[in-house]
Order: sequence, then C-alpha cells, then structure tokens
Amino acid sequence: MANLGFIGLGIMGKPMAGHLLNAGHRVYVYDLNPAPVQQLSAKGAVACRSGKEVAEKSDIIILMVPDTPDVELALFGPEGVAEGLKKGSVVVDMSSISPIATKEFARKLEKLGVEMLDAPVSGGQVGAENATLSIMVGGKAEIFEKIKPFFEILGKNIVHIGDHGDGQTCKVANQIVVALTIEAVSEALVFASKAGADPRKVRQALLGGFAQSRILDLHGERMIKRSFTPGFRIQLHRKDLNLALQAGRQLGLSLPNTAMAQELFNAVVAQEGDQLDHSAMVLALEKLANHKVSE
Repeated sequence: MANLGFIGLGIMGKPMAGHLLNAGHRVYVYDLNPAPVQQLSAKGAVACRSGKEVAEKSDIIILMVPDTPDVELALFGPEGVAEGLKKGSVVVDMSSISPIATKEFARKLEKLGVEMLDAPVSGGQVGAENATLSIMVGGKAEIFEKIKPFFEILGKNIVHIGDHGDGQTCKVANQIVVALTIEAVSEALVFASKAGADPRKVRQALLGGFAQSRILDLHGERMIKRSFTPGFRIQLHRKDLNLALQAGRQLGLSLPNTAMAQELFNAVVAQEGDQLDHSAMVLALEKLANHKVSE
C-alpha cells in the first residue's frame, strides 16, 4: 500500500483518485471545492486542508488541475505542495499544460530533491471513470517505471514519450488531432444533412468505412442527438489549442487548421457555449450553414 496524494478532484480527478483508493492505497486528497473531498473521504480517502499537507503525508503527489497557472499555484503558491515535500518524493502532473512551463517546474522540483513526471491523459470523463485513459509520460525512464503500476490503475495505453515536457507535447499533438477530427465530422454531417440525406444513416455508413473514428462514433452521435453535456468542455480544449498555437509561434511553425478549429471554438464560446462539450463545435458550422444537423 502506497501513500498517494491527489490534488484536483474535478470530473476527471475525482474518479481517478477513486480508482487509486479502490486499489487499496492510502489516498490524501485536496481540492478548492470541498464537495468531492467529502465524497471521497466517505469512501476512505484522507481529507487535507492544503497542498502542503498532502505533500507532507504522501510519497507520490498527483495533480489534475485545469491549466498552467493552476499547476504553478498548486506547486509553488502559499501552502502549496513545494512547502511540504520530502526529498525522494515524486510529483506527477496529469494536467494538460505548457510543455515549456513543465520543464521549468521539473527543474525547480529537482533542486528540492524531488522528481517529476508530466503525464497528461486523453479519454475524457468516460476514460477517467472507466480507467481506460491514454497516458503520455515525460520524465526520467527510471521514475516512469516506478510510477507505472499506478498509471496502470488509471489507464490502458501508457507510453513513456521522453524527457520532461515531452508528455505535454504529445498531449498538445493529441488535442490538435481531436479538434481537427471534430471539425471534419461536424462539416461532413452538416453537409450531408443540408443536402437532404439522413445524418444518422450517413454516420452509420461512414462507421463501416475508412472514415471510421472514435470521434465519428461518439461525437457524431452527440451532434445528431444534440447532446452537449460535457465530457470534455470547449473551454478546456480551447486552452489546449492555445498551447499548440503558442508553441507553433515559438517554433516558427504554421498550424493553419489548428487556428481554424480554435476560431470555431471561439464562435461557440461567443454564444455562451464555453461549458458545452467540445463536440458542440458543430454549432458554429451549423450557424454558418443556417442549418442544423438534426432538429
């Protein structure tokens, strides 16, 4: 049984912490929202009052928070993780944040005698709940091997990409692919529907051919059923594409279709859709077409 800390108990962090708890580990939890802390405490987790307290009681501290500033605050802010760390501890950041900032965080933690892995995930709320996440890991190979048994409790496809920041770089690449595929599925269904074909049957036919994808399967159904309750919010996907575009500028790299997908997300947000599922990108294309995929 390991002493694990978990900071960030949102729609993904809460079930992830629950899986670690169910696997028999002692899990120390903290979140700004007291509700999930109380819910996990009722199942045997140990509630903490700060990131500092989590670090004092844990050997491995996992973070699952929304954005780069949130990770920095959780690690190095007042009553943060860094104030309670013991030498030899490992910090595992499973958030999706800037690869550049990740490298800096790893350097600062190393000076404290602490190792770090960046281990962002793909799979959304469903993957977190079903423990089927894809986990992309950056950091030292020997630390990855040490933490891998815990990753195996949370996910199925676990890959050590390379050094610090490489996990985050892989996640940014993942989010480019996902956003552009959502755009392609949205565009195809809007086209088919406006041309007079039944989008349900079009989707069914496409799922049997080379255009088949998990996004066509899951998000295509969401678009047809108008079901945009978030599994992964547009707000968060926009953040990830911002990371891609910022990195592209730093690398002198053009990402034209990523920029287009971001603008479509922006159009949905302008209509107060920032809390919708990212499959709601279709709403922007429907507005341009003056036609809904289905009524």
